[in-house]
Amino acid sequence: MSDLKEHQVAVEMKVALDAIEPGHGARSAPASPAAWRRLRIGIWLPPLIAFAVLALIWELYAHAHPYTIPSIEHIWTSLRENPHMYWANTLTTLREIAIGGLSGILAAVLLAVVMAEVPLVERAVMPLTVVLMVTPIVAIAPALVVAFGFGVFPKYLVTGIVVFYPMLINSLAGLRDVDERTLDVFSTLHASRFETFWRLRLPSSLPFLFAGLRIALPLAVVGAVVAEIAAAGEQAGLGALISVAASQANLPIIWSSIVLLCLLGIVLISVLALIRSRILFWDNASSKRT
Repeated sequence: MSDLKEHQVAVEMKVALDAIEPGHGARSAPASPAAWRRLRIGIWLPPLIAFAVLALIWELYAHAHPYTIPSIEHIWTSLRENPHMYWANTLTTLREIAIGGLSGILAAVLLAVVMAEVPLVERAVMPLTVVLMVTPIVAIAPALVVAFGFGVFPKYLVTGIVVFYPMLINSLAGLRDVDERTLDVFSTLHASRFETFWRLRLPSSLPFLFAGLRIALPLAVVGAVVAEIAAAGEQAGLGALISVAASQANLPIIWSSIVLLCLLGIVLISVLALIRSRILFWDNASSKRT
């Protein structure tokens, strides 16, 4: 009888201990497959290995050809010794991306809305946008400087032109990708054109809009750099820094600026992916692909 009481007391003590410190008895248990899945090793490990292999190949080639590319140590030294120079030029490039790129994206979306609602506008304007798309932007930049001066406006304009066409095409495709049966329901309910657009066309076009943004944001980085190199005027921004360093054969500054541009593009895409996961939480298939 006493053994039974002792066993009952031991059980009660263990329950109380687990209540105070959950998981006390399972500390030494091996990690379950679910725990490994939560670490998402299959997502971050392959790119980490790829970057490590690339860094190794880079270092081997840099040490064998020191006048072709700098070593990673030299790039890091340049970034560490000139933080103000890189920071100021990165902010300039980021401002061009923000103002020029977002203006081009907004203009493309608004024009796509007009085209989707008025097909006559599409037939009139689309050939002009195609002509603008196939014209080399490097050839346009000097002409824009002559037309608008040596300030920052030509750089904003070049950046906006680069992102305009892909954003226009994706937005227009999204606004027209509407389920016909749902559209018939709206027509049966005598919904106005604005109600159909706001409650049907715009929500259904969001996956296309984000797909267009995934193309447009990296292009905005490219457009800003091209504008800084090709458009004469204020020598500021990472593109201008690359141009000046190239004329001086300063490889560490060239490649440090390129690294910062790559990081800038990665940050923009990551922020976009985070926003997309919050807005398009209902689009499960697309979220898995992303």
